[in-house]
Amino acid sequence: MEYHNPVLLHETVDGLNIKPDGVYVDVTFGGGGHSKEILNRLGPNGKLFAFDQDQDALENALEDDRFTLIPQNFRYAKRFVRVQGYKTVDGILGDFGVSSHQFDVAERGFSTRFDSRLDMRMNQNDALSAYEVVNTYEEGKLRQVLSQYGELRNAPKLARAIYGARKDTPIETSEHLKEVINSFLPRGKEHKMLAQIYQAIRIEVNQELEVLKEFLKQTEDMLTTGGRLSLISYHSLEDRLVKRYIRSGLFEGEPEKDFYGNIEVPFKKVGKLIVPNAKEIATNNRARSAKLRVAERL
Repeated sequence: MEYHNPVLLHETVDGLNIKPDGVYVDVTFGGGGHSKEILNRLGPNGKLFAFDQDQDALENALEDDRFTLIPQNFRYAKRFVRVQGYKTVDGILGDFGVSSHQFDVAERGFSTRFDSRLDMRMNQNDALSAYEVVNTYEEGKLRQVLSQYGELRNAPKLARAIYGARKDTPIETSEHLKEVINSFLPRGKEHKMLAQIYQAIRIEVNQELEVLKEFLKQTEDMLTTGGRLSLISYHSLEDRLVKRYIRSGLFEGEPEKDFYGNIEVPFKKVGKLIVPNAKEIATNNRARSAKLRVAERL
């Protein structure tokens, strides 16, 4: 089993418009697929920093003098790149979401396919896991998580069922959670709704949208003029944040206009939205929802 089959490999690295002697950052190292391709295009004086908070991913570190793997959440990218002696870099790559490895290892608790303890932590050292979300959140907070992050219309009913069931005994495993919510899953669409429920809990556990916002805000300072962002999103909540930030430097609302009606934004979009072709989806089904956006620092 491959640790992670990189999605849109060449398109994403192409988007960085790599200079042989440039400095680049891969904020989602995982199995190292994108990082390897960046290193292939760098010259002897180039430099690549990569981030990953998952202990399993750290075992994939690359033996290359031009490469440094930083065992941290990418919400701290700016800080740790500066610790390495660089105020600005020439390009930043991000492939967000869950890696194939995280989905395929049962005990990590990310997949609906396995019966395992509720976990879903990308950083195994974090205190908050899916178990705490499911068993300690008040009904109103559970409803909010399921509605906001899973975009589930029946979030109130699901939250009520979970809140009621755990009064008798804690909901410790995936199968137990499925039993609790089974009657609310529409026939023929059970897997889709389960995926939405798992997504919602996972986003809450890992603070994924807040982390993404913190990271995106840093890229304006991190990138040199003409530097590139090359970012892959997998669901609408992520992609909406990336799209809006590239367009306006904001996550909501519109940028202010000057007296002449002009706006000042940090990035310009490069090319059109890129999605995997049928061939890539056929060989890597997890690529089916990927959306790649590229931007250049103004």
